[in-house]
This record gives sequence, C-alpha cells and structure tokens, in this order.
Amino acid sequence: MGTFFIGFSVLLIVLSLLPFFNNQHWLFRVPEFIKIQLLVLQVIAVIGLCFFTDKNAWFWVVLAILSLLIIYHSTILIRYTSIYKKHHGLPKDDANSLKVISANIYQFNTDFERFKNLIRKENPDIFITIESNSDWEMAMRDMEKTYPHTQKITLENTYGMHMYAKIPFDKAQTHFFVADDIPSIEAHFKTPNGASFVLFSVHPPPPSPTEEYTSKERDGDLLCIAKRTKSLEKPTLVIGDFNTVTWSKISRLFRKNSGLMDGRTGRGILATYHTKYWFFRAPLDLVYHSTDLVLRDLSLLEHIGSDHFPICCIFSVNATSTTPKNTEEPLTQEEKVETEILIKEGKEETSENRAGC
Repeated sequence: MGTFFIGFSVLLIVLSLLPFFNNQHWLFRVPEFIKIQLLVLQVIAVIGLCFFTDKNAWFWVVLAILSLLIIYHSTILIRYTSIYKKHHGLPKDDANSLKVISANIYQFNTDFERFKNLIRKENPDIFITIESNSDWEMAMRDMEKTYPHTQKITLENTYGMHMYAKIPFDKAQTHFFVADDIPSIEAHFKTPNGASFVLFSVHPPPPSPTEEYTSKERDGDLLCIAKRTKSLEKPTLVIGDFNTVTWSKISRLFRKNSGLMDGRTGRGILATYHTKYWFFRAPLDLVYHSTDLVLRDLSLLEHIGSDHFPICCIFSVNATSTTPKNTEEPLTQEEKVETEILIKEGKEETSENRAGC
C-alpha cells in the first residue's frame, strides 16, 4: 500500500504541475479542469501516506510537495465560496432586472420538449442555445411567438448558436474571430426604460484528445472577444460555454483584457459539465460582466438531456451608467505581448477535427 500511495501522489503532483507550462497541447491544459478533484484526491493521498507509507526520504519529499499543492489549490478555490467577498457591480436606483439563460443543449440531444418546458417555466427575457443545429432550429420555431427577436447561426459541426429574446435588438452581429466555423454573437439591447447593454454568447473549441489537440483556437477566440468587449462603452455581459475553467490561465487573461468581473466569485463552483459524471464535473459555462452591471443571481438549472447543465443569471443595468470597466487587474506589458501572440496563433491554427462537419 505504501508504494501505491507514493505512486498515486506522484501522479497527482504531475497533473497539478502540467498547467504551469506554457504549452497549449491538450495534455497540459486539460488538468486545469480538475483542480477540485485534484484537491480532494491529494487530501486522500496525504492521509494514505501518513498511515501506510514508511517515513523515509521519499515520504517527506512527496508529503511536503502535496501539502504545498493543497494550500495552493485551496487559496484559488476559496474565491468561489461564500467566505469570499462578492462584488458584482455597483447598485443603481433605477436598475432594470433581466434574466438570461445559456444552455449547451448538446447537438445530438433530441429531447426538445424538455428544454422548451424549462424555458416556459423559467420565463427568461433572453435565452441562448449552444451546439444548436437545423433540427434544434426547427424545434424552437414555436418559441418565436414569445421570443420574436432572434440571431441564428445554424451549423452542423457542434458550434451552432441561437439567441432568442423578448426585447428587440438595437443591433446584432455574428463574429468569426479565429475560424469561419466558430461563431460568437454580439447583441446590443435597450430595455423599455432606455438602459443599454451588450450581451455576448461564446463557444470556442476545447483542447481535447477527441476534438482540438491544442488550445490555440480557444485561447485566440476568447482573447479576441475580451478585446472587443474592452472597446465597448456599454454595460456588458459575456456568457456561454467557454471550454475552460474560471481559474485557468486563459480565464485570467480574458478577465484582464476585457476588464470584466467573474460572476462566480463568492457564489460557488457551479460546475456545469459533465451531467453524468458528478465526480469529474467542472465549471465550463462561465459568466463575466462589467462593473456597471449588477449580477443579482447566478445558478444552475435542471438537467435537459445534455452533457451540460444550463446556467441562469439575473442582472440589473442602469439607464444612465457611466461606470468604467474593472481596473483592479491591469495587464502587464508581458501579458499584452502574450495576448497578441495567442490571438495570432489562434487565427493561424487549422482544425483537422472539424473538417467536413
């Protein structure tokens, strides 16, 4: 048993250290997704070491490294507990309350009524379907009576995206920042009493042995969106399947480049993926917002037959807001250079896995 726990501990140490390398291959990026699981398993490993392993030099070295990693993971994850202070925008007297649902519906999920019943029950002002193809577009036609304002990107490659709204668009456009089959939606809205805001829906490709072998397209796409939101002079909300976790390096760069705030801070992990495998769940569907937008609630919704849980946020926006973007985390010069490199690499990357979809 002692040998097992030494080997098990070394594996956990390696998995924890891989994300520190500036390598975009999926092997280095995927371990970022399982920080919670690594923390739990490292605690178990420490207990196993103490009870079943001889107290030799290997024991003390491995125990010391594991202990440091447990402290490191804990200091990051505590941001997403109720212990950590929430700061989700400045309260306004004339705030408008709006409800948005974003759901990666899983393209091959055909339980259309289950999702539509959820929308009828929750009654959001805006909802977004991610991975929606022509079958999903047809199935949602009857919802357009209640949600007449739509932006539709119908694709069969698992990167389709549809936005449905009760309130009209001032304007809406589709971006293809790094590839002509990876869309994102930028929608400008104005509430009945004149409050303007921008809503982005995103879904970059994940680094994975079964999808994209590197994170280049994902990283480039997210940073293009970050720079775009930074240039806007309106309250902004970015929501969708980011295919990264809120504590990853690319999420930190996204936050700094955009000037937006992480909606999960102080609210919980809210892991959205995978619905079937509870122990391996990770928060891949994220929400970021500007400081002039008040995030009042963020929650997961019920299972809809997809591999993701839908995410729901309720926020308020002020009609006369002049609050600037978050400036608490300025970009360093090194990060500015890295951002431009990652965007360039993302645009130059050619996918082999989406070809012919």
